[in-house]
Amino acid sequence: MKLTILGGGGFRVPLVYRALLGDHAEGRVTRVTLYDTDADRLGAVARVLGEQAEGAGDAPAVVATTDLDEALRGADFVFSAIRVGGLAGRAADERVALDEGVLGQETVGAGGIAYGLRTVPVAVDIARRVARLAPGAWVINFTNPAGLVTEAMSRHLGDRVIGICDSPVGLGRRVARVLGVDPDRARIDYVGLNHLGWLRGLYVDGRDELPRLLADPQLLGSFEEGRLFGADWLRSLGAVPNEYLHYYYFNREAVRAYQEAEQTRGAFLQEQQEGFYARMKDPAAPPLTTWDRTRAEREATYMAENREVSGAGEREESDLGSGGYEQVALALMRAVARDERTSLILNVRNRTTLSVLDADAVIEVPCLVDSDGARPVAVEPLPYHAVGLVTAVKAVERAVLDAAGSGSRAAAVKAFALHPLVDSVTVARRLLDGYTKVHPGLAYLDRP
Repeated sequence: MKLTILGGGGFRVPLVYRALLGDHAEGRVTRVTLYDTDADRLGAVARVLGEQAEGAGDAPAVVATTDLDEALRGADFVFSAIRVGGLAGRAADERVALDEGVLGQETVGAGGIAYGLRTVPVAVDIARRVARLAPGAWVINFTNPAGLVTEAMSRHLGDRVIGICDSPVGLGRRVARVLGVDPDRARIDYVGLNHLGWLRGLYVDGRDELPRLLADPQLLGSFEEGRLFGADWLRSLGAVPNEYLHYYYFNREAVRAYQEAEQTRGAFLQEQQEGFYARMKDPAAPPLTTWDRTRAEREATYMAENREVSGAGEREESDLGSGGYEQVALALMRAVARDERTSLILNVRNRTTLSVLDADAVIEVPCLVDSDGARPVAVEPLPYHAVGLVTAVKAVERAVLDAAGSGSRAAAVKAFALHPLVDSVTVARRLLDGYTKVHPGLAYLDRP
């Protein structure tokens, strides 16, 4: 079975390959094609994968290419993890927003909109190429903003594109561990959009264990989201929010912390990864050790500003291994390729799952997965506080899709202005002007 990884020179690709090395069953991935626009990055990652494969007799063969059509042709699965504009683009997204006093995080608020406006046209082109060159392939999308990009690609690939994210997986496992429950035995009630969801129940043998957590202040203070949001707020919600909702619930504090930080997250990662790729040009540099040290530092500093605001402290050691998205990707591929029925939290088209959204809206919910793909399971209706955020952010995503498809500047301004974390049409116009200056590729937004 052939897997193509778009963004194959990306820093986290070795996580995916490590997961593949642990799969020895019949029908496993036997060939991995890495595609990237940067040949030096491809070479660096290929070196890391080469060392990972040492001693593994049935390791998937690895080939690298800068030719997109060549990479797609004949693929069974396409894993999309591209970053249009690179980390320099992310750092610029953050700075333009912060200069206007609003959040610039890469998937939330103004930064997420700017990233979406850059990424959607590229993702749509990829979707069209997949439909032409590998019509039987399944696309697993990890490209951010994941829900928005998955919805853009679904307009050309239908249900053959499925979005994944590591946040719900990590949240569910942390809550299960705190409750003393085997995460693999738990059924998680989780619903929302990508980076905008709530864990509303954790069921073991039909019994919801979440009320036990919400009633125990000591347990609530013993895991990351409990410290991040505070016990009182979680009890008020009657749910545990995805960590990215901290940007909404504590927005002023988050913006202030980001403004006062020595450098933004994007700037930190840009500097860190440029150092990694530069070191990898030295043939004597140990590939796997160099990569693993860089990865550990990256994980330890994840959402550091938010944890500082809330007093959440250092990340727990159990959260530093990896985000877990590679395991979700592997489980998804196995379920589809081998008809191994399983349940995963994924980004898929809504159908009739949430009545407040139309059938084509991509949402993030538990799904049943088999050889026919992923189908969302029925969930309870959203409470009103969640309805407001979900529908508002979905309206923003639709405006981004409109702008990307039509080149309409007005639609792009609308996307910024409608976002709950951008509180002014005037600021929205200035944001678009600022982003157009630092991202020449946004010049396509030239229609009224």
